[in-house]
Formats: sequence, structure tokens, C-alpha cells
Amino acid sequence: MSEITRDSEPRRLAADARDRVRFEEEALDLSDQVYRVARRLVSTREEAEDLMQEAYARAFRSWRSYTPGTNLRAWLLRILTNLNIDRARRRQRAPSEQPLEEGDYFLYNKLEQASRDHNVDEERVLERRSQDDVVSALAAVPYDFRDAIVLVDVGDFAYADAAQVLDIPIGTVMSRLHRVRRILKGELAGRVGEE
Repeated sequence: MSEITRDSEPRRLAADARDRVRFEEEALDLSDQVYRVARRLVSTREEAEDLMQEAYARAFRSWRSYTPGTNLRAWLLRILTNLNIDRARRRQRAPSEQPLEEGDYFLYNKLEQASRDHNVDEERVLERRSQDDVVSALAAVPYDFRDAIVLVDVGDFAYADAAQVLDIPIGTVMSRLHRVRRILKGELAGRVGEE
């Protein structure tokens, strides 16, 4: 009996190692899609990279809780969405970190500093501006609703898959999408009118 135990332990460890490597390879193959969704959930590239890194770290730590054969992309994006919600809650509870005197000019100072630091060609400025308009418009949308539109319109999820990721009924996904699209249309139309 002890020979069976000695032989089965290395085999189990080897099988476990193969499963983990397979999981990591499949998860990393989805990194572009995960980053695209992360980029739409947060306002900066740095935040998106941090959010994605946190999501992958959590996924790799708890890889055994993933059920092989199920939708890995949905599982990863659920982790990403939960982390984003947690970050937003922490940010809401945290006190403001900038002095009140500087607060009124914070964005102006940042833009002025960025224009001094970087010589950017016109195409990149226009591309970034349009992306920033979309990201800013998304910032006006409540988190619960933002998650739905990011998953469906950016992540190319079907309504049923988005409902599974968000753990809500499919009708709620459709309702949120309708409301978010209406909000975004108003926000983006307002921005065009300001130019």
C-alpha cells in the first residue's frame, strides 16, 4: 500500500503542475481582451494595467477554483469587475488627497505640465482626446451600469454572458444597457456642443 502512495504522489503533483500551466497559458491568451475591458473601466492606462495585474494575480492565486471547460474569459472578467468595484468603494471612502487651494486648478496644471513634457503629434492628440471623451462620458455613468456596457459593447459579451459575469438577470443587463446608452449619448452630445 505504501508503494501506491509513493507512486501516486509524484503523479498527482505532475498532473497538478500540468493543469496549472495549461490554466496560465489559457488565461494569458485572453490578456488583450482583459486589458481592453480594464481600459474602459478606469480612466488611465496606468490604472488599467494595475487593475489587470491585480486580476491576473488573484486568478493565478485561486486557479483551483476555476472549473475547466467553463467560460474562462467570463471568470477572469468577473474577477476584474469585482476588483474595480472594490477599488471604487475604497476611493469613495478615502479622503481627498489634494489641498483645496490647488483643487480648482488641478486638471489645468496637469494638462499644462503634460504639454510641456511631451511633444505629441496631432493624430495622437486627436485620438487620445476622442478616447478621453468616451472615458470621461463613461465616468458619468454609475458603476453598476458601466460594467454592463463595458462587458457587452467593449468585451463583445452576449447579454447572457454579461448577466452571468455580473450575477444579475439578463433583463437587468438589457435595461442597464438601454439606460447607459441614453446617458452616454447625452454626455457625448454635450461634449460635441462644447467644442
